[in-house]
Amino acid sequence: MRVGIQEPAVALLGSSVRAAPSIWTRSYARILLAGDLACAVVACEAVLGVRLWFGAYIPGTEALLGLGLALAWPFSLAVGGAYRKRAHGEGTEEFRAVFDGGVGLTAAVAIGAYATQTTIARSFVMAMFPLALILTIIFRYRMRKRLHRRRSFGEYMRQVVAVGHRESVLDLVMQLRRQPHHGMTVVAACLPSGSEGLDIDGVPVLGGFGDVPDVVAEVNADTVAILACPELDGAALRRLAWGLEDARTDLFVAPALMDVAGPRISIRPVAGMPLLHVEHPEFDGAKHLAKNLFDRVGAGLALLVLSVPMLVITLLIRATSTGPALFRQVRVGRGGREFDVVKFRTMVNDAERLKTDLQRHNEFDGVLFKMRNDPRITRVGAFLRRYSLDELPQLLNVLRGEMSLVGPRPPLPEEVKQYGEDVRRRLVVKPGMTGLWQVSGRSDLTWEESVRLDLRYVENWSLFLDLQILWKTWSAVTGGEGAY
Repeated sequence: MRVGIQEPAVALLGSSVRAAPSIWTRSYARILLAGDLACAVVACEAVLGVRLWFGAYIPGTEALLGLGLALAWPFSLAVGGAYRKRAHGEGTEEFRAVFDGGVGLTAAVAIGAYATQTTIARSFVMAMFPLALILTIIFRYRMRKRLHRRRSFGEYMRQVVAVGHRESVLDLVMQLRRQPHHGMTVVAACLPSGSEGLDIDGVPVLGGFGDVPDVVAEVNADTVAILACPELDGAALRRLAWGLEDARTDLFVAPALMDVAGPRISIRPVAGMPLLHVEHPEFDGAKHLAKNLFDRVGAGLALLVLSVPMLVITLLIRATSTGPALFRQVRVGRGGREFDVVKFRTMVNDAERLKTDLQRHNEFDGVLFKMRNDPRITRVGAFLRRYSLDELPQLLNVLRGEMSLVGPRPPLPEEVKQYGEDVRRRLVVKPGMTGLWQVSGRSDLTWEESVRLDLRYVENWSLFLDLQILWKTWSAVTGGEGAY
């Protein structure tokens, strides 16, 4: 027997969003459609305007053709999947869909004109479409940032019913609360029979595995998240999908391999059964060589550009405290090999000796030592730490091949001695100057969260992921949150 939901438990969202969870997705898609069309029209007008500026003659039919191509722009993006609601706010998938749609229209126009021997101004293909693509991506980026800001206040969220065991549901609840930009909030849970009437960190348990469709209707949810549990086999999931079909409720299923995603996973039908094929991560070969080349070239260029600011930081450190400007410390790299990491000194000269006396004030769980107001940190050092400027000399470690630009956090030898077997997986790749831990909360993360992020990177690393993390590092560093 299920119990009725209490209103405070679902008061995380505005009443309008709670009453009709899908309304905002249709409204948001219409805004995207209008913005994409405006970007194409602006691109068309800009190209025609430049041609007129240089004295070119533009017949009326050509202007109409340009307008027609602008009208075809949103249609092409729709074919590429740029208006699917699952892509709203998810940068990588959304930008890839926009790129595919834009390139597809450009190729279709170019090939069609060649095949039909139709005369089309080259400026449309060579200038209008690329400009429209750039403007659309900028527009989508601004819309995504705006959506993330609204979601941080609990707006424009998808209401989720989580199905699984208590521990996995609690983990999902905490993760979604910590990262609201994903646009999901758990409003109810369905656990194995006998758990009705309980709550999971404020989320009510309203039924068992067989009550999911009824719970979805009761809380007006638009998403169901199935977490890994042995009770829900293929037949049970199929029946559940049928029960959610009429309401068009989205169904997400979390595989047991929680940290494996992206191109490593594919579904292959074998003997009438859909099997999940998981490829092994690549730690050697061409991709590894490309990463090494990218790291060393990037580090070399960064050292050239930052040489003057690094010299200024060196002079400030020497002028405001006694001791050397650089601080060397033994860290553990790939394969357990130790190396000396180089950083700007941010503490007093005998900081390591004072660490023993401060151990009882450790504010970090797990094997790390962190204090929000560490008395050993100098005034200049506090500024350097806030904006991660103290880590700039690590570019030398990257140039020497001891570190990577992106990777897990470089651990201390005493930390590694306390590692379990699973955590040692972090050592199969080079440590990085930045990583998922840097762009996901830095020192505000718990030990378990930082380990999970490092392992997720190890399992799913790619050069494209590195570029994403480097892009996000800028906003994480300039914001200064979680740095102490």
